[in-house]
Amino acid sequence: MELIKNIKKNTIILLLITISILVIILKDDLNSIINTLITMNYLYIIIAILLFLLSIGLKAYITYKTVNDKERISLKEAIKHNLITQFFNGITPFSTGGQPMEIYMLTEHNIPLSQATNITIQNFIFYQTALVIYGGLAVTYNALFHIFPNSPILRKLVLLGFIINILVAVGLFLITISKKITKKIVYVFIKILVFFKIIKNEEEKRKNWDARLTEFHTTAKTLRKRKKLFFGGVILNLLSLSCVYIIPLVIVYGLNDFTSLNIPDTLTSSAYVLIMGSFVPIPGASGGIEYGFLKFYGNFIPKITLSATLLIWRFITYYLGIILGALTFSLEKKEK
Repeated sequence: MELIKNIKKNTIILLLITISILVIILKDDLNSIINTLITMNYLYIIIAILLFLLSIGLKAYITYKTVNDKERISLKEAIKHNLITQFFNGITPFSTGGQPMEIYMLTEHNIPLSQATNITIQNFIFYQTALVIYGGLAVTYNALFHIFPNSPILRKLVLLGFIINILVAVGLFLITISKKITKKIVYVFIKILVFFKIIKNEEEKRKNWDARLTEFHTTAKTLRKRKKLFFGGVILNLLSLSCVYIIPLVIVYGLNDFTSLNIPDTLTSSAYVLIMGSFVPIPGASGGIEYGFLKFYGNFIPKITLSATLLIWRFITYYLGIILGALTFSLEKKEK
C-alpha cells in the first residue's frame, strides 16, 4: 500500500510540473505551435518512437545477456523489466526508483538477492561508463567547433553535471582498484556530513556504506574477469544513447525542417541536455531538461519549430516510457 501511495503522490507532482511547463512553452505561440504539429509528417514521428523503443530493447538485451551468464530469463521478460524500470525511474528524483525495482523483479525469477544486486550494479556501471564517454565526446566536439555561444550559466551547469557523472564513474573504477582507499574517502565524506549535521549516527552510516562497497567491489572483480561482457555492455549502452540522442533530428525532419540540424550537432546537443539534467532533483529532471533543450537546440532551430520539437521529444523520450512502464507494471500486478 505504501508503494502505491508513493506512486500516486509522485504522479500528481509530475502532472503539476508537466502542466506548468506546458503553460510556459505554449502561452505565447499556441496557435502557431498547433498549426506546426497538425502539418507535420507523421512517418518521422513513428521513426522517432521506434528509435526510442529500440533503445529500450538494447538495454533489455544487456540485462538479458548479463543475467543469462548465471540464470535464465527470456528476452521478453527482460524487456518487461526495462519498461517497469523506466516507469519507476521516471517518477522518482534522480531516477532512484528503478534499480530497487529491477532487483526485486530479478529475485522474482528465483535469482538470489546478492546476485540480483550484482547484476543491477553491472548494468549501472555499463550505463555510467557510456554516459561519461558520450559526454566527453560532446564536450570535445563543442571545444573544437564552438557550436554553442559562450553562456556562463549554461557552461557552469553543464560543467557541474559532467563533473558529477565523472566522479560517479571514477568512484566506480576506484572501487575496482582498491576497496580500502575508497572506504577511507567515503569515511572522510561521512565525517564532513556529520560535522555539518547533515547526517546523524556516523557508525550506522559506515556500516551501510561498508555493505554497499562490498557489493560494488564484488561486481567490479566479476567484470574484470568478464571483459567481453563489460565492453559489450558499454557499446550497447552507447548505441542505446545514440538512438535517444538522435530523436530530435528525426522530429525536426518530421516538422518539415531539413536544414536546421545535422547529426553531430544533434548528438552533442542531446548529450549536453542529459548532462545538465543529471543533477536536477525532480522526477524526470523536469524543468531542467526542458530549459536545457530550449537553450541548446535554440541555437539551431527556429522558435516555433523548437517548441513543437520539445513537446514531441519530451513525450516520446520520457512520458511514453512512463506510460508503457505503468501499463506493464499494472499487467504484472494483475497476473500475480
